[in-house]
Amino acid sequence: MITALLVANRGEIACRIFRTCRELGIATVAVYSDADAGALHVREADTAVRLPGAAPGDTYLRGDLVVAAALAAGADAVHPGYGFLSENAGFARAVQDAGLLWVGPPPKAIELMASKTRAKELMAAAGVPLLAPVDPAAATVADLPLLLKAAAGGGGRGMRVVRELDSLPAELTAASAEAAGAFGDGEVFAEPYVEGGRHVEVQVMADGQGTVWALGTRDCSLQRRHQKVIEEAPAPGLDEALRGRLHDAAVAAALAVGYRGAGTVEFLVSADGRPFFLEMNTRLQVEHPVTEAVFGLDLVALQLRVAEGEPLPADAPPEPSGHAVEARLYAEDPARDWQPQTGALLALDVPGAPGIRLDTGYTGGDTIGVHYDPMLAKVIAHAPTRAEAVRLLARTLERSRVHGPVTNRELLVRSLRHPDFTAGRLDTGFYDRHLAELTVPGAPADQRLAATAAALAAATGARAGRDATGPARFGAWRNLASAPQTRRYVAEPDGTAYEIAYRTGRDGTPLPESGERTVTVRPGLVVLETGGVTRRFTVTTHGARTYVDTASGAYAFTSLPRFTDPADRTEPGSLLAPMPGTVVRLADGLAPGASVEAGQPLIWLEAMKMEHRILAPASGTLTALHAAPGLQVEVGALLAVVQDAPEHAPVHAPEHAPEQAPVHASAHQEETTP
Repeated sequence: MITALLVANRGEIACRIFRTCRELGIATVAVYSDADAGALHVREADTAVRLPGAAPGDTYLRGDLVVAAALAAGADAVHPGYGFLSENAGFARAVQDAGLLWVGPPPKAIELMASKTRAKELMAAAGVPLLAPVDPAAATVADLPLLLKAAAGGGGRGMRVVRELDSLPAELTAASAEAAGAFGDGEVFAEPYVEGGRHVEVQVMADGQGTVWALGTRDCSLQRRHQKVIEEAPAPGLDEALRGRLHDAAVAAALAVGYRGAGTVEFLVSADGRPFFLEMNTRLQVEHPVTEAVFGLDLVALQLRVAEGEPLPADAPPEPSGHAVEARLYAEDPARDWQPQTGALLALDVPGAPGIRLDTGYTGGDTIGVHYDPMLAKVIAHAPTRAEAVRLLARTLERSRVHGPVTNRELLVRSLRHPDFTAGRLDTGFYDRHLAELTVPGAPADQRLAATAAALAAATGARAGRDATGPARFGAWRNLASAPQTRRYVAEPDGTAYEIAYRTGRDGTPLPESGERTVTVRPGLVVLETGGVTRRFTVTTHGARTYVDTASGAYAFTSLPRFTDPADRTEPGSLLAPMPGTVVRLADGLAPGASVEAGQPLIWLEAMKMEHRILAPASGTLTALHAAPGLQVEVGALLAVVQDAPEHAPVHAPEHAPEQAPVHASAHQEETTP
């Protein structure tokens, strides 16, 4: 039996596995990079071993270091989690060769399924329906659109949709480079891209005695950059015949490779209901909690049981009950091309309730860095019906306190309440169609009211501070009310500016000039009545930033005067880093004096699992280049300068900068590392 388990991973999945280990009486061992020295998974483990360095390639992807860590810490088993080395057959063998128990499928099964091209050949022989592969070298316009995919990995990395034949060579090169960087294997293949398809998958669990469970379906169609955002179980709107076909195909896939442990067989279901095999993920999935909720199982506990050689507890799985929905909370800005965010996570409070589960690798006070995936947490709701689960999840997210970098929390709430989602009209193009409407700033009147609450709370706090430290005052009121005062705020992330005027009443209470009736004003709580409705605002201040949480939304403001934008201190045409990260490559031949075309990718910046292309804002000449491969840069760092060609019109910078001002460089994102 396992007595001490090392989790070869980080973040929420490491914390989630540790939770089961504690329940089973198994000691836990964490590994951590220098960037993760104070991370939650390190704090929760019984023992932790340092992996020197910060980048994944130097730490979590170094199988030799992970195996050495397990031996040094006295672990007798290794669980890979998901991502990193979880689908690496060589790592699985290294674990076994070191005399450790591998909590995962047999290395041979990983090997067979790790290459998507070989997996498809195997599935075709097993009678599983497939999309016909397309030879990129022989592709024609009739084959478009095409989907390029990395043969050796998943998670959206190395994946491209090609709609124009002329762009195919460049996209193949980019996809291959991304796949090589993420998985150490640049093999890429092409298949038809099915418009309007749904991503539906089946969870399987197999033991070493020949039993394979098909644990229902999951729908994971709501995706951005080919990465899942909202998942649910069971997949809605499938008839029993189709469910049966998917279950049978998943079991056939597992049996075909002698599978053991937890795995997921993914399918694309076309608009007319035809399923096609995509791939088999030979690991635990990020979205496994929705299956656990519906079936009342602990999949990690079953993984450990099977790894110890025990059979599954029954020939058939338990009956499912109810519906579960999961939302991934990311530190990213959906309105700005899903740009990942970094910095201090000041608060992360998700209200508990029956049917709510939180899986996270962060707590308030942690720092979100640049090296890893920007997912903060998964919030899961389970209820008797889909409608009830969706309602519960949306309301829980709405009531959560998330202070710090911009997140996708508001997008998640709006997505869950969108008519297409509530009606079960799901496909992988959901965000392509609806992103603009889902990221429109909230009602200005509500945002102004939140800014008013922030100003009143700040005024009360300032007065309380003066009262506590200043000279004694004679009496608690003055004969005359004060003249109006103002406080100025800029809303984040949309940049709307507010100037809030208030005066101090005879009892010292700040009263808004905009006419709302003040019910309660304290530094952390403001209650206002407007239009006959009483509204409650919880106000939290961290330095120059103020967070206002309400019953129907959350707001973040920066008090003015603000720090000078880096763009104000640089010359026209400057390209500034839009986020902290590492320069990974430059365009061929890029050097001062080179001619560039508007929209041409010049610099590739890697940050938080994504590769960001920095594009030329206009046609002209590169007059300065400060970026080089391997250079780590902070947000606002000067990367290059492009001088417009005389015949070209001036560049229009983003809305916050004037014409011809230096701008934070346009960044087009692509998945790179786990």
